[in-house]
Amino acid sequence: MEQIKLQVEGMTCGGCVKSIQNALTARDGVSEASADLDNATVTVDFDPAIIQEIAIRTAIEDAGFDVAA
Repeated sequence: MEQIKLQVEGMTCGGCVKSIQNALTARDGVSEASADLDNATVTVDFDPAIIQEIAIRTAIEDAGFDVAA
């Protein structure tokens, strides 16, 4: 397992947090996703043999949020 922490722009409420967490945990290879509204970050535990960071970023963007470079 690996863990990454990403800066996410556009989270404004608890619903945003849930949307991001649900979008990520629905992906194969993601074991846990925790969004922090106060710090505008998302921490993701994932299996790199199943899913890569680019797919995690895409899942967040597909949910309607921007990932900082």
